[in-house]
Amino acid sequence: MLPKVSQSPTNDDFVQNPYPFYETCLAKGGKVFWEDYNMVSLFKYDDVSSILKDKRFGRECPEDKKQDYRKELAPFYQLEDHSMLQLEPPKHTRLRGLVLRAFTSRKINSMAEEIKILCTQLMHNFSSKQVNILNEYANKIPVIIIARLLGVPEEMSDQLLRWSNDMVMMYQARRTEKHEERAITASKEFSDFMRSYVDERRSKPEDDLITHLISAEENGEKLTTDELITTCILLLNAGHEATVHSLGNGIKILLENKKMKIDWQNESRISQLIEEILRFDPPLHMFTRYAYEPINIGSYALKKGEEVALVLGATGRDKTLWSNPEYFDPNRIIKKNTSFGGGIHFCVGAALARLEMQIALPMLFLNYPKMELAEKPRYADVYHFHGLENLIVNLQR
Repeated sequence: MLPKVSQSPTNDDFVQNPYPFYETCLAKGGKVFWEDYNMVSLFKYDDVSSILKDKRFGRECPEDKKQDYRKELAPFYQLEDHSMLQLEPPKHTRLRGLVLRAFTSRKINSMAEEIKILCTQLMHNFSSKQVNILNEYANKIPVIIIARLLGVPEEMSDQLLRWSNDMVMMYQARRTEKHEERAITASKEFSDFMRSYVDERRSKPEDDLITHLISAEENGEKLTTDELITTCILLLNAGHEATVHSLGNGIKILLENKKMKIDWQNESRISQLIEEILRFDPPLHMFTRYAYEPINIGSYALKKGEEVALVLGATGRDKTLWSNPEYFDPNRIIKKNTSFGGGIHFCVGAALARLEMQIALPMLFLNYPKMELAEKPRYADVYHFHGLENLIVNLQR
């Protein structure tokens, strides 16, 4: 049998610093039964990376394991039914293929100058010399950029952010009925909003992602309206969630390690720095997979349809892969990273997230080289995500 461990994911000590727990689990071999989740949980890089790519595991719940949800939760789960995040081939292959035809690397790279202009505008509009850098910078960059890519009004960005924050409560360990109510309201309102824009773009095409998704075809098939709406919502939610946390966590780390000299003019060094931020304090700490056949995980016989937890947040602390992983080292050479998943579900927005970080971090620290923390940062109770609830800084040049 696997070692059993107990750790509430909503305990404040864990929320503020989950890494000692991860280190305990890694010391036990990296394969444990996490009693609070009632599932086998994997913490080592090799194990997590292997299952992310293993076709015997997947995101789509087997039919015989699906549980009936309360009817009032239908607006959320009906969206999930069309989400490529929750589907496996052949449905996933078709949806992802259509999205990638519209979400090209050329289109993403063409946004670089726009991201620079946006960062400049946001810094120019800082409300005072002491700001919550999350609200006035890290939150705004990714949601405005993905709104522009999709072709929805960027003045809606605050509302889009609220809808997204409310919807992702369904994935969080702190989920309650009140959170569910907010998520359902957001699902309805977000769907209605996107439906109106899809309808508009069908009659008035523009050079935006919604229009390209409408026109994209795979083997003669197009996205249905429901698939379009779900895909746009997924891209909006996923297109900013990880970047917000990555930017916030990165700014916090850099302010806590101010004595470290960073060459902000060296692009290759900045790319290296970003990978170290993603290793050291990643934005997403857990994803689950279903076993599609009986499989042995160490000494544990995983049954068909059983879920396994992949603790992405722990893979960067695996001492069999990293030297002194508990230390942040901006010069560390990183060639392996699970922060954006892996396999067929590797995040389609990973390149955009990295580009936004590559631009936003140097611009902020070059403009405010003496910036410092004004308050001790606190992480929000949003596990399996891992991001700050606020980040108050003094802006100093």
